[in-house]
Amino acid sequence: MHHPQRGIARPLAAGLATIAVAGGLAACSAGDDTPGADAAGGTYTWWDPYPQHEEGSDWAERVQACGEEAGVTIERTAYDTTALTNQALLAAQEGTSPDVILLDNPAVSTLADTGMLTGVAELGLDTSAVDENLLAAGVVDGETYGIPIGANTLSLYYNAEVLDDAGVDPASITDWESLTAALGDVTDAGHKGITFAGIGTEEGSFQFLPWFWGAGADLRDLDSPEAVEALELWTGWLNDGYAPDSVINNSQNTVWEEFLTGDFAFAENGTWQVNSAAEAGFETGLVQLPARDGGVAPAPTGGEFIVAPVQADTARYDATRQIVECMTTPEGLVETANTFAYYIPPTTEGQDALLEENADLGPWVEAVRNAKGRTSDDLGTDYPKISEALWTAVQNALSGARTPADALSKAQADAEAATS
Repeated sequence: MHHPQRGIARPLAAGLATIAVAGGLAACSAGDDTPGADAAGGTYTWWDPYPQHEEGSDWAERVQACGEEAGVTIERTAYDTTALTNQALLAAQEGTSPDVILLDNPAVSTLADTGMLTGVAELGLDTSAVDENLLAAGVVDGETYGIPIGANTLSLYYNAEVLDDAGVDPASITDWESLTAALGDVTDAGHKGITFAGIGTEEGSFQFLPWFWGAGADLRDLDSPEAVEALELWTGWLNDGYAPDSVINNSQNTVWEEFLTGDFAFAENGTWQVNSAAEAGFETGLVQLPARDGGVAPAPTGGEFIVAPVQADTARYDATRQIVECMTTPEGLVETANTFAYYIPPTTEGQDALLEENADLGPWVEAVRNAKGRTSDDLGTDYPKISEALWTAVQNALSGARTPADALSKAQADAEAATS
């Protein structure tokens, strides 16, 4: 989740784009039972959620280069994110799974739960250098089923001119109390406070989770006192005029459009707005999303995992392993980070290499190091059901239909019924 070209917020065209990286080559069916078919050399199939990166793009050329390094040709097909997951499940049923898929991280557990993914241990891949908090989204029942190629997450952008006018030092914002005090100062000075996405979709849960987790709440216990306190924070801002009524319908893109008007002091948004922030008509800055009592709140991660579906011909796994290794070298992770403006590499070595190129990304590296996968804590395929209950509670509370406590009590009951 998620910049506008990744994950839940991507306004990609419907349908799919099929991109033959090496023209004229027929797709290899993973269901081909011919012994050793294409296992040494030949064509390997690759699916990803980046149809905006067409044949001849830097991304497409890089994919092909990793195939060449492994001694094979890659035939690449790009789908919209949702279509990709559905197509992967269908291909598994038909025995036509590709060799490699880049998959939005919350979907990894969905595919792994069907038994269609090969574990990284079977492929012989080493994940010891990957940050544990990022790898966790690919762990199901103690087994790892993929490697993140990078991550993006959320933080708090600010308008430096608005804060200066209100006499607010951004360095003073270290917890909920100091942030709320800053919002009071900003509105007293005649400006608008904070905008965020409270929409009744996954984007709403995505933006609420830093406050939920920052209070110490757990997704298995939606109506805990900590969870209630987090929702009371949002509703309190709305009731006090620190946040606009529009937040209940705001997507992450809408949030950013509001922030670019120059009227708001703060906007919760992601790594994917780095370039836009630099081009805004006012000076911007960044503070970490604060936890209730101080420190950095865990924000949810967006970004894709590279996974390998099960193949009837296991001899294919050797080349698959080489392709995956090529994509996840420190240099490769930095290249991915820059291609997708900006994915943060999932390893310390990759992060350090990125910072050597662009030290301004330091706050985002810190945010990713503190981030958390939405399906972590072994939530797996239960997460989407819990998330829907959570975003519904947020909607009910922001609209005034229920108190935060009542909204979350219903959410917990709904989540338990959906996951039992």
